[in-house]
Amino acid sequence: MATAPPIDLDAALIDALRAAPFVVALTGAGISAESGLATFRDAMDGLWARFDPRDLATPTAFARNPKLVWDWYAWRRERISMAQPNRGHFALAELERRAPRFLLVTQNVDGLHQRAGSRQLIELHGNIGRAKCSREGTVVGQWEAVAGAVPTCANCGAPLRPDVVWFGEPLPEVSLAAAEDAMHRCNVLLVVGTSAEVYPAAALPEMARQSGAIVVEINPNATALSAAANYVLRGAAGDVLPALLATLD
Repeated sequence: MATAPPIDLDAALIDALRAAPFVVALTGAGISAESGLATFRDAMDGLWARFDPRDLATPTAFARNPKLVWDWYAWRRERISMAQPNRGHFALAELERRAPRFLLVTQNVDGLHQRAGSRQLIELHGNIGRAKCSREGTVVGQWEAVAGAVPTCANCGAPLRPDVVWFGEPLPEVSLAAAEDAMHRCNVLLVVGTSAEVYPAAALPEMARQSGAIVVEINPNATALSAAANYVLRGAAGDVLPALLATLD
């Protein structure tokens, strides 16, 4: 097995992280890709390769064919259930325990952060492990599977839909407002495994930077954020984040 190259960590960054009263992490699909989960668009393989993701992730698509959309998300849930959190997920959960104040803001819907032990977190795009009533919006964590049909709301009988944000839908106001508030208040922002191109989440690092936070990008590839970040750590989250933790000991 190949050994990851050593991570070059600036002493000033380590000092800032040690001294920070409030650390925030913003994560994207890259950290879950290290657990073997395909990104949203890359997930369109096998039986689903002939579909465009936008044909399966919009309110219009669900209204037109709820069974097709429900089945695709059931397929994705099954794949997610077989994945395991990686060292990057566990490192963020450990950082939460060490920092005086910590918040994790994720764009991912897979629940791997919670499975790794993260508790202070905001899910900007929802969670694929939950469903909600397509009429009332009531969120449910469990539902009765119905062979050949879409489960329905126990209260009103409307079809359940995945509790995720679809194309054309706004992010939950409360979650977005809490994330924006954290950007204005944090001292260090770790931006992990995100392309920084999908708005409104892509605007969050700039909010933090303008409010005086130290912005650290952790990504194996250059992104739209790279030029503006205070520090850029090239590498996988599963390598960089444990290295950061080790220097704090």
